Amino acid sequence: MNRELLSLCGPLREALHRTEYNADALLDTLGEDAHAALGRGEPVPVRRATRDAGELGLLARLFLLGDDCPATDVAAALAPVDLDHAVAAGLLERDGALVRAALDLRPMDLGQGNNWVLSDLDGSMRPRTTAPDHVLGVGHASLSLLRGTPTAATGSVLDIGTGCGIQALHATGYAQSVTATDINLRALDLSAATFALNEVEVELHSGPWFDPVAGRRFDRVVANPPFVVGRARVEHTYRDSGLDLDGASELMISRAVDHLEPGGTASMLASWLHVDGEDWRSRVASWLPAHGVDAWIVQRDVADPALYVGTWMRDAGLDPRDPATAAQAEAWLAHFAENDVEGIGFGFVYLRRTDEASDVLAEDLRHGYSDPLGDEALGYFDRVAWLRERDVLENRFVVAASTALERVYLPGDEGWRQVVARVHRGDGPAWQHEVDDLAAALLGGMRADGLVLNELVELLAAAHGEGAEQLVEASVPLVHSLVRHGLVLPADLAPAG
Repeated sequence: MNRELLSLCGPLREALHRTEYNADALLDTLGEDAHAALGRGEPVPVRRATRDAGELGLLARLFLLGDDCPATDVAAALAPVDLDHAVAAGLLERDGALVRAALDLRPMDLGQGNNWVLSDLDGSMRPRTTAPDHVLGVGHASLSLLRGTPTAATGSVLDIGTGCGIQALHATGYAQSVTATDINLRALDLSAATFALNEVEVELHSGPWFDPVAGRRFDRVVANPPFVVGRARVEHTYRDSGLDLDGASELMISRAVDHLEPGGTASMLASWLHVDGEDWRSRVASWLPAHGVDAWIVQRDVADPALYVGTWMRDAGLDPRDPATAAQAEAWLAHFAENDVEGIGFGFVYLRRTDEASDVLAEDLRHGYSDPLGDEALGYFDRVAWLRERDVLENRFVVAASTALERVYLPGDEGWRQVVARVHRGDGPAWQHEVDDLAAALLGGMRADGLVLNELVELLAAAHGEGAEQLVEASVPLVHSLVRHGLVLPADLAPAG
């Protein structure tokens, strides 16, 4: 453990509070345009915006842009931090009369007030080599998992592969206790400093995967593991698992349920192969046990092999025009070709431990949406449990308040011609389901104090001259599907009013 860095956290926290180096003040100082430029890795707008922002502006240039700054100015801004102590701890580097950051120190609002996160500097602002034990900062994947993790209050949380500690730090806002693991000792050093800087307690353990917590169970598991799909080798610990192809995702998905308390949930990022002649849904579902887990697997994106390899090469700061980099890319793509890989899927995996036969749904969710997916996952599992325990024909339903019926018409020989009708959920994942006119009429008749589904279908069949038995048979899978996606709700799960 880096004792020097830990001992620096108290005075550093005092300096950050005094200079108001926090997420809100930084956004106010930068303005929306310069703040967006910071996210794109464009330093000039940020320098201009912080030029007259005093010590806050200096710290932004120091830690977020990696600029060389006068040592005397930095000493004043970071007081009571001793610069020699900061250099010895690995926070700063000194070059004569100038000082530069050796770590990224970033203010963030995780929904529970301001926090600070320490990580290694990347190459977004100035060129640098990515070390094998590089500790990644808060990137797009981390933010995606933050938004995709349920925040309902819970007891214990396990964060596998904690990295800079962002997921565990987030969990301290909704959990009674948090445990985090990582195989990278540098990650444990930086995450420990992040926790100390924010004055939160997290139990840290060193080791691969679930080994450090063997035999233990938790109420919730979160993980942004090294899920990059490739050859069985490790070049960078934050992304490479050492397992072949999508073996890391298989390991996480297959073993997470063993570390969940009954009713406990897991929220993970994962990648999986799209193999010629194989359904990706079946591939991922095969990693789960036949009993004891409900699973919702949500595919957010699919990349072709060339795009995938190129993206991760650039992530490591490699120049694709360099012969050595080209040789790596060639070997990577050849390995994909040898295994009939047509694409690589990426998305969320949600699990809930049960005492029932496993219920697994794997589906695409590639359209845009703005609502957090984490709380949606808990709602999904509640609806699945409801469906498992009840006969839908004997229950009442209501159409969710956010569900709209849409009809699309195109010009025809005799005027407007309806080509499709669908119900569309206006919140959450914004699911859409195509329906026919009878299904639309069925939904229109649903009332919390109305008929149970079986009676409603029989009434609808009589009104439209349809066979009741066939209509009942068709209504059951329709209602199951719409309830899963939250477009229709059981009357006893619907919000009051």
